[in-house]
Amino acid sequence: MVQDTQDDLTLLVDQMTVAEKADLLSGRGLWKTAAIERLGIPPILMTDGAYGVRYSTTQIDAGDSDDNSLQGFLALVNQQADDAGTMFGTTRPATCFPNGNLLGCSWDVDLAYRMGAALAAECQNFGVHLLLGPGINTRRTPLAGRAYEYYSEDPVINGDLAAALICGLQDNGVGASLKHFACNNSEIDRTTTSSDVDERALREIYLAGFERAIEKGKPWTVMSAYNPVNGIHATQNPWLLTTVLREEWGYAGLVLSDWHAIKDRPASLTAGTDLDMPESKPRKAQLLAAIETGKVDRETVDAACVRVLELVQRCKANERPGIPVDLEDHHVLSRQIAAESIVLLRNENAALPLDVTASPQILVVGNGAIAPVIQGSGSATTNPYRVDIPFEQICKRAGEPCTIRHMPFDVDDATAIASAINTVLHAAEDSDVVVVFSENAKSRNGEGNDRDTLKLLKGHDDLISALAAAGRRVIVVLSIPDTVEMPWLDEVDAVLACFFPGQGGGEAIARVLFGDQNPCGKLSASMPVRIEDIPGWHTYPGDHGRHVYSEGIFVGYRYYDLKAITPAFPFGHGLSYTEFSYETMSLDKEVITPGGSCTVTVTIRNTGKAAGKEIVQLYIQPIEPGLKRPVRELKTFAKVQLEPGEAKTIELTLQPRDFQYFDVARAQWVLDADAFVVEAAASSRDVRLSRTIACKSQIFPPEKLSPQSPPSLVFSHPEAETILRDFLKTKLSLSDEEAAAILDQVRGSFLGFYDTLSWFVGDSVPEGEIAVVLEKLNEMQE
Repeated sequence: MVQDTQDDLTLLVDQMTVAEKADLLSGRGLWKTAAIERLGIPPILMTDGAYGVRYSTTQIDAGDSDDNSLQGFLALVNQQADDAGTMFGTTRPATCFPNGNLLGCSWDVDLAYRMGAALAAECQNFGVHLLLGPGINTRRTPLAGRAYEYYSEDPVINGDLAAALICGLQDNGVGASLKHFACNNSEIDRTTTSSDVDERALREIYLAGFERAIEKGKPWTVMSAYNPVNGIHATQNPWLLTTVLREEWGYAGLVLSDWHAIKDRPASLTAGTDLDMPESKPRKAQLLAAIETGKVDRETVDAACVRVLELVQRCKANERPGIPVDLEDHHVLSRQIAAESIVLLRNENAALPLDVTASPQILVVGNGAIAPVIQGSGSATTNPYRVDIPFEQICKRAGEPCTIRHMPFDVDDATAIASAINTVLHAAEDSDVVVVFSENAKSRNGEGNDRDTLKLLKGHDDLISALAAAGRRVIVVLSIPDTVEMPWLDEVDAVLACFFPGQGGGEAIARVLFGDQNPCGKLSASMPVRIEDIPGWHTYPGDHGRHVYSEGIFVGYRYYDLKAITPAFPFGHGLSYTEFSYETMSLDKEVITPGGSCTVTVTIRNTGKAAGKEIVQLYIQPIEPGLKRPVRELKTFAKVQLEPGEAKTIELTLQPRDFQYFDVARAQWVLDADAFVVEAAASSRDVRLSRTIACKSQIFPPEKLSPQSPPSLVFSHPEAETILRDFLKTKLSLSDEEAAAILDQVRGSFLGFYDTLSWFVGDSVPEGEIAVVLEKLNEMQE
């Protein structure tokens, strides 16, 4: 069937029995599609995850039976990333790349593409046809258990990095599955709690990243999510899967469910979920019965079958099972991605990079230096081919001039914490610098488990503060799923945010510490000072099965800007070992018009002494928009490499959508503002250059007038005064002055036009006659 045309696939579906169609639209075992040998239809193999290929030998190589598959699936999603004894023994070694929380900080589509290509090579080697990623759910709260898998709080980064990774996979013959569609932003009761999101926020934030990734990356599949959206499960939500995804966006690929996400198989197929994963005999029986009784339309069934066959055909045509793969090369790439993504949050008095001649005595503290936290927990957890140990890499980088010691720090009760801190303080007395590796409690985040705190492990805050109070030079290295509270921030010399850096993180950290890598990562999600500052905190995680996204469109930095709250570190923040000046900026348009784009030219120079990369962020700030909008919003970006003294001029294009907002009342994207300020920035709170562009807004027909319209709306019509005065003069035998006086009394009312008018003229003017007059005004506007 590899060479079959579209017509051939349709004919193939016509030859299927109803039972075969139900089989094809259901998984086989945990990780395959069904084979129909009678018709020569082979299965394809899929597996997790977004940052490493998780090939389970016990679940894949043992056969396709669904016996005990649910138990195997639950064991998979509940695993801990460091539980090597139970999880890694059943999966084949693969490259564990940086997780989404760190890759997002790279702002680097080229690196994302290369990562996708490397993942594809490992899939091909394993015989995997479809990799279940990337995941791009918006990081609206840092408490979310799966935030570590996702890139950003902003749809531009989500969409662009996902598209690049998708292209890297699919250009090399392996399908991608863009997930989780949509609003899977919390792990608390995730299969039953409805994400209640207003349509404007859906369009501008939560769906926008998917739309962008689909337009640019064209993923072979999209995965529907576990959760309901506005009361309807995502797997059986026709507005999401048909109206938006297929009809508005033109998506032609396959939609598959998240594992065991479907509640009602016939309803899910009708709504647009083609493939039910994994195999479930009860759900398959439901579907078969629904087809036989006509509950599900045969055209819907056949169209879904064709989409499954198209996916199988594409996967089989591109498969290269068993091709050699160089895991060492992929380890080098993992190191590079981590090194270019680590964010230097703070660097007082140029504490970094470390100078081995000036700081020969280095004390490294924390278990993370010898047992590094490289990834999150859950279905995406990867068995790493090898792991760089930070302490070992630090020793190699430092060389002979340095004396480097390590001290563990892993305690629980208060007495033990105080004793352990004193031991570390004593060891630090003759140290020139102390590097503290700190992290969260591993068991309090990951798939199926949101965090309930932004605090570090017990004792770590006290340890860091005690070292700083003792006069030590303190460098903090954070391995975290998302932001943490840092009560010691102003006391320490430098802070590195490494998030979950993958198997090459240890070497990447060492490179940044000693200056072999100039840090160029920038935060892809804001870091609040405290948990109470999180947008939507007051309605998280919801009540009685409903989670209201109360911040609306004001997610992340949009919220902090709106409320004038200073975060610990803003969106887009990241320091370097060099300096950059933004020198000139120009726009190729003076006015933005409906459907128009604008090219922005920015010149940037490296004014420091080290080669480095800067991420130029382009924001738009609307002036007097038609509806309330965020203070500024990211619209595009570019990563620029510069040698010392070098300048480059870059061009960035703002598309028509970049100037628009979604107007729910009009059910469309709208251009409506007096003007826009286009800003070139180093972060959302560090605008370097700006230019203003005028706006020629869209013109819409005025709102239809009725007897209950407010007088202010009625009198906004240019002919209303004249026509209404003439009507009153004729109807009530009034002079010009008397009719005008009545209208003046009506004009200032907040009640409906007719209710107000009747207060002054009684029932002498029937409502129906006023309706006729107002309809005449409506016709004049058409």
